[in-house]
Amino acid sequence: MTHDDLPFSAAAQRNQGPILDVLQRVLPASATVLEIASGTGQHAAHFAAAQPGWQWQPTDVDAASLPAIARRCAQLPNVRPPLHLNVLDPAWPVPAHSVDALYCANMLHISPWPTCAALMQGATRCLGTDGWLVLYGPYLVDGEPTAPSNLAFDADLRSRDPAWGLRRLADVIDEASAVGLALDQRVAMPANNLLLVFRRAG
Repeated sequence: MTHDDLPFSAAAQRNQGPILDVLQRVLPASATVLEIASGTGQHAAHFAAAQPGWQWQPTDVDAASLPAIARRCAQLPNVRPPLHLNVLDPAWPVPAHSVDALYCANMLHISPWPTCAALMQGATRCLGTDGWLVLYGPYLVDGEPTAPSNLAFDADLRSRDPAWGLRRLADVIDEASAVGLALDQRVAMPANNLLLVFRRAG
């Protein structure tokens, strides 16, 4: 089955291997994973194909992107039909405490800052008692130099929408702490990105 006519992200193609390596270390071999902002669906397809024990639930805020995600993952029995999900909605189309992990890549810097608090609140509603919240992307880290490429990316984002831009890691951790999620792991990734793993505090 060819996917030549489907939306394609070169960045997702580049980072899916390194991200999968970390997910396979962090998550159990059998898990239900809710993905926020699935975009093209490349991560959903790659991760689910590599790990048949993961039940993968893709979602996206853009309802128009859902058919392409569904087509890309159509041959994978462990990928559920994609759902329309806006993190800012007070209720998500996911039952409470029904997932083992929530995964979100490259959303926080291309959406308004309130989506961060909404993501954390939604995660605590959806995750089971021993769940993981996994975030991937570029961050600004206090006391550490920011790569020139990330500074340029931040400036470009803010020129496109003043509500966008790279987020301070400390601010993201604060939003997680406010709902009882603590940073458990911080993994340096290629291209000056970070993978963050949060767990329920205590």
